[in-house]
Formats: sequence, C-alpha cells, structure tokens
Amino acid sequence: MMAPQMTDHTEQEFDALLEYLKRTRAFDFAAYKRPSLMRRVQKRMQAIEIATFGEYTDYLEVHPEEFAQLFNTILINVTSFFRDHEAWEFLRDSVIPVVTDGDEAIRVWSAGCASGEEAYSVAMLLAEAVGRDQFRERVKIYATDVDEQALNQARAASYTDKQMAAIPPGFAEKYFAREGDQFVFDTDLRRSVIFGRHDLIQDAPISRVGILICRNALMYFNAEAQSRIIARFHFALAPNGVLFLGKAEMLLTHSNLFTPLDLRRRIFRKISKDGWRERMAIMTQATGEDVFGGSAMSSGLYQAAFDANPHPQIVVDGSGLMALYNERAATLFSLTASDIGRPLQDLELSYRPVELRSLIGQAMEQHRTVIARDAQWDSPGRETRFVDVHVLPAANGGGRLMGVSITFVDVSRVQDLQQQLNRSKQDLETAYEELQSTNEELETTNEELQSTVEELETTNEELQSTNEELETMNEELQSTNEELQALNEELRNRSEDLNRANSLLESILKGVRSGVAVLDRELHVLAWNHRAEDLWGLRADEIRGQNFLNLDIGLPTEKLRGDIRAALAATDGEFRETEVPATNRRGKPITCKVTTTSLTAKNRDVRGVILVMDEQPGR
Repeated sequence: MMAPQMTDHTEQEFDALLEYLKRTRAFDFAAYKRPSLMRRVQKRMQAIEIATFGEYTDYLEVHPEEFAQLFNTILINVTSFFRDHEAWEFLRDSVIPVVTDGDEAIRVWSAGCASGEEAYSVAMLLAEAVGRDQFRERVKIYATDVDEQALNQARAASYTDKQMAAIPPGFAEKYFAREGDQFVFDTDLRRSVIFGRHDLIQDAPISRVGILICRNALMYFNAEAQSRIIARFHFALAPNGVLFLGKAEMLLTHSNLFTPLDLRRRIFRKISKDGWRERMAIMTQATGEDVFGGSAMSSGLYQAAFDANPHPQIVVDGSGLMALYNERAATLFSLTASDIGRPLQDLELSYRPVELRSLIGQAMEQHRTVIARDAQWDSPGRETRFVDVHVLPAANGGGRLMGVSITFVDVSRVQDLQQQLNRSKQDLETAYEELQSTNEELETTNEELQSTVEELETTNEELQSTNEELETMNEELQSTNEELQALNEELRNRSEDLNRANSLLESILKGVRSGVAVLDRELHVLAWNHRAEDLWGLRADEIRGQNFLNLDIGLPTEKLRGDIRAALAATDGEFRETEVPATNRRGKPITCKVTTTSLTAKNRDVRGVILVMDEQPGR
C-alpha cells in the first residue's frame, strides 16, 4: 500500500491523530521529529492496510487494543549489551574509577533504557569496580522509558543466546543464570536496578546522578525538545557528573553546559554553574517556564529586591498610572502610598527634573531604553544635582508592553570628574581616533570571523540532523530485519515439518499392498501409490491433478461415482465396498474390490476421498 501524499489535508489529519493520542492516552508526540514520526505511523497503517491518517484515527476509536501495537512501532527499542564496545571501555577505564572513588552513594540514570540491556551493562561494570557487597550498599541504577512493554521485558531481565552474544567473556557466567533457553540476570544485583516509566519532556528529572546514560534517544526529538532535555540532564547530574550519549548525538550547540571527555565516543562532563542567575536560566530552559511565575516570590522577594536598588526607581503602567516605587524614590520625591494609582502627570516628578512623559512615549514607541543624561535638578535647600534618567520599556513573556521602569542615577560626582577629565581629553583625542580606527578594523575582522563561525555552526547542525536521520533509519531497518529473520525462521521450520510429513506419507503409501488413490473434493488425484501404478500401468506423475472419473485405466470409474459422492457427503467416517470387473495393465480381466472412505480434517470437515483398490483372487 502506498504512503499518503503530504497535502495540507493530510497534515491536518496527522495533527488530529496526534491530538487524539494526547487526549486519550496522555502521549504527547509534539516534541518528536515530524518526518520520523510520520514514517513510523505509516508503517503501522500499512501493516493493517489503512490508507489515511483520518481512517486510522477512526480505527483507534473502535479498536483500543491497537494503541499497544502503534506505540511499539513508534518507540523503536533497538539496544544491546555493551553497544559500541569502545565507548563502554572508555567508561570502564576513565569514568567509573572516578565515580566509585570514595564511599559516597553511586547513582546512575539510564534514560530511554528500552529492554534494559544498557542498565544491566553499567551494573556489571560497577559490580566489577566495587565488588558485590559494595554494589548492594552504594549503587542505585534508575532505568526509565515511556514504553511499558519494554519496561516489563527489562524487569524480567531474561535474554536469549543471541542477545547475550555481545557480553564480554566471563560476564555471562558470573552475572547470569541459565533457565531453560534463557539467561536471567543475577537476582541479588538486580535489586539495585529500579525500572519506571518516565517522560523526558514532561516528567521531572532524577537528581544527584553521577552517570547519565541516554543513547540514541535525543535524535528522535526536535531541536527545541532536545534543548529542554539537555538542560534537564544538566540539572539532574551531580557536579562533575558524566553524560553518555549515542554515536549520533554531539551536543555541538550546548558547549556552555557540557564539555567533552571523549567526543568520538560521545562522553561529556557537566560544566557546573555557580551563579544563581545561570542556574535559574538553566531551570527556565529545562521547564520552558519562568521559574518565578505565580509564586510568592513575585510579591515579597520581588519587593525586597526592588527596594534594594541603590537608585531611586519608579514603575508606570501602560495607562500612565504610578504602579510601584522603591524606598529611595519615596524619600527623594516625597511619595506616599496614596500616590499609587495616580496619573503620573499629576505628580511633580513627571516634569522635574526632566519631562518624563515624552521619554516614556519614546521608549514605548521604539521598544528600547531611552536615557536622558545630565538632567539638572535644583531642589529647595539642596545643592544642584545632576541625574541620568533611564526609561526602560517593560514587557511580559508574550512580548506585550506592560509599562515602563524609570531609574534616576545621581551623576553629580561624575560631572565634577568630567570637568577634570575634559582637560585630559583633548590630549587623548588623537590617540583615541587612532585606536578607534584600529578598533573598527578589528570589528570588521571580528564580524567576518563571526559570520564564518555561524556558517560553520549551521553546516554542523545540518550534518548533525542528517546523521540523526540516518541513524534513525538504520535502527528502523535493523528492527525490520530482525522481524524478517524471525519470519524466515518460522517459514523454514514449517517447511521442514511439511517435508517430514510428506516423506512419512510417501513411506506409508509405499508400504500399503493395495492400490491407493487420494482425491480432493473436485475429484482431482492428490496421491497415487506404487501398487496403483503396478495395477493400472500409469505413474503418479502422469495422473496427479487429473480428474479421477476421466482416467482410462481399465477400471470402470463411472460405477464408483455413487460411492465417491456418498463419501464426500459423509461425516461419520464409514466406508463402502464395491466389486467391479476391470482390466489390469497386462490386459488381464480381473475383479477389483474398491473400498471408498472420506478424507477428513481434525474438525471433521470432509476434504476428499480415499480409494483402496484390491485385485480379488480366483475370479
């Protein structure tokens, strides 16, 4: 069946399907790469012969058991023990000795663990490093995935000979027990491996992790979702924690969060952020929301921080009303609580020390900060002051202007210093112009370099995206190949069973001393044994498939028509015997006894007729 053509209508149907999955099953695939997601859904649709996404949505509504098959198709679970051996060797030799040094607890997170092979791989390496007793006391391995069926397989910890092939020599005997045709992971160590369902986009990350393994999972998400997940991984890791990714994942655009320990093997170390602003920025990136939004901090802590500003500051809302002021502004401009909500134009500070309304209009119109410098302020009983007035437009998260923030910075001392500096300025102007010229040249060179860097980054991102797509398709092909191998094995087994049954039937027919003919319901010859060939002179390959009643073999087949029809209609298995005059292959007249019985299946359906032909002696 051909895949749906990508039209606007098809895109709308696909969006409706994703919304239906989110609404009914709480699976939100909006963050997944759309082309790959479409390709996986279409594969499932082809398997059940459905042409459009709209028809498939209707099918899901009627057949709720189809959800499990769809999710198994979308969530590709391709994994193995110690996949990419060189990377695991680096982890064993260079990372695990650092993580296990000391006596602290060791926490590992295997995100997107599928059927659990990688979680048990790191468990074996840690057990080798610290010993069984220390492993039970210190190690906790959290293995998560969104696929419940895969998690159930991982919890069983039971694997076939083929799955065990990649395990290093000696590990299978040491950490697995043979149970029938399966290998089961050590029960004692398995208690330290905890499996659970976890959505990398929606659920909170596991914290204080020393090693985080997430291999070939990021490549299924779009760039925005990848950025959020990587920020969550940064939050989850302990200081100097290690992130182990798949070979298609590079972190080229996240060098501020992770530094490569071995880029070729995709092993990275967390870059710790000590400043609170940096940590809050990472948390905002991870959640996609303002970390202060809607909390008590927006009142008490915000007001305390507002009052801590060393400069007088006021806030005017979009309607021109006084909204906020800090303690320094209240002291300087004699503001009281009753001034909150008053039009700014009714207050003296709207025109002293500078006309604020024009600055506010300019800032809001141009969406930029407007500064009035060196405004002179002559207040009664005080010396003349000079202030810089900073008018900053304030916008909400959606970019809509909410008002302006106005800050008054006292620059009186700067004015005094400025006069002193002006005398030196003339001497420096010549040197400054030369430096300015050099700076402009450097700026030009820097812009050219920046442009080159941006082009290289764009090229790297395109190559990274292509690599991820190729890796995705490779895993899809691997999954399909495994399915075809299983199907081929099943067909081979059935073919062998059929050959054995045919051989047995042929041996039985050769051993029967009577002539035997087996007919189907259309009376075509299915089997003709050696005694029948000797009796009538025709080989089996000459008459197989021909209508028995049309054969010219010296046997009056018309006289057997009634018995044959009775056998086709019978269901009780009884047989009928008829003696008819015939002529054998040597031309000798004989009397032939023909026994007719039904050929039935296990369910007692009549599939044909069996004729047993015996030459009667002395007649």
